[in-house]
Amino acid sequence: SMAHKYSLKDDQVPRHWYNIAADLPSMPPPPLHPGTGQPIGPDDLAPLFPMALIGQEVSAERMIEIPDPVRDVLAMWRPTPLYRADKLEAALGTDCRIFYKYEGTSPAGSHKPNTAIPQAWYNKQEGVKRIATETGAGQWGSALSFSGAQFGLEIKVYQVRASYDAKPFRRSMIETWGASIVASPSKDTNAGRAILAKDPDSPGSLGIAISEAVEDAATRDDTKYALGSVLNHVLLHQTVIGQEAIAQMKAADAFPDVVVGCIGGGSNFSGIAFPFVSEKVAGKDIRILACEPEWAALAREIGGDKVDVFAIATGYQNPHFVDPKPSYILKLSKADVFVESTRPGTLKQYGLDYETLSAANPGLIYLSFTDFGQDGPWRDYEMNDSANLALGGTMASSGYSDPTVTPIGGKGNQA
Repeated sequence: SMAHKYSLKDDQVPRHWYNIAADLPSMPPPPLHPGTGQPIGPDDLAPLFPMALIGQEVSAERMIEIPDPVRDVLAMWRPTPLYRADKLEAALGTDCRIFYKYEGTSPAGSHKPNTAIPQAWYNKQEGVKRIATETGAGQWGSALSFSGAQFGLEIKVYQVRASYDAKPFRRSMIETWGASIVASPSKDTNAGRAILAKDPDSPGSLGIAISEAVEDAATRDDTKYALGSVLNHVLLHQTVIGQEAIAQMKAADAFPDVVVGCIGGGSNFSGIAFPFVSEKVAGKDIRILACEPEWAALAREIGGDKVDVFAIATGYQNPHFVDPKPSYILKLSKADVFVESTRPGTLKQYGLDYETLSAANPGLIYLSFTDFGQDGPWRDYEMNDSANLALGGTMASSGYSDPTVTPIGGKGNQA
């Protein structure tokens, strides 16, 4: 019968991380310091990261040993399974064999602990007591909170307010592992206070949350900063995924013609793809595809929140923003449909409300998803998971006779 799941033994957790920099024609150029315009060196990174991670950031060593204490924690859920998606193959009517690597078995439910664990351990080894970080939907915040609990570190998480409000169960997970979490922008940092002074109802953004976490780390001697994507050492740590996948493909008597990974900050993609890059360098015929939404290129073009991470560390406390209005209006003047899900009134601040855009494009269909509508007595109420579940059941079917009563309350006004 056809095998659906390919597992490795517990002792087959990788013992090294694969460093793709060793197989590149030349080392990537270093980032430039936003204040000086010069290449960033270890002294610039030292206020934010432990020296071991800075060393990995610039390393050209091909295989970097995974410390035993890190590997011991990874072994709680690793190796993760590889599945054959035979039902998808049948649905597509294809003769291709499709496999996928499942990273949801970690305690935090994603691939993020693959780097959170070593980051926490290296900080602990260098005497760091506390780590500050940001999170959007909460996967990275959950992963670092779990990792901090493994090594006795205090974790402070700045979560984008829109997600903080919408995902109370993710907050509970983070707090269960002993971390503290605040909505960003917060009153805990200069960057957060500056945003709130301009917009007390700011829904936040990942850029703002990063700004707060970096400021937190840069202004405390006992604190470092941790990031869950983008940086070289983060991508390095994720390569345990692809190394396992190569061994599992051998067990399936197969080798991929194409490796596909989604890409945003790169942590997911690097994990599955980078070890296969080493196979390609060794002569294997393989395509490696990075996938992103169609609008991603537009998002990069427009910009949005932009924070000079190291400028904050050197005293420039205010994050700055790229005005999205001109680029958006230019794009939307040729659009047929515009879908948005911001808080009521948010886009009006940027001149991107229905009235403004319809004047530029009278045929534009403007579709807005909000918690409780753009106007009316419940306009400013915020939806969360618990409220959504409640409103989707008995409360929703029983109705309300008085629209001035709160959507969920103990006044017994259901009709």
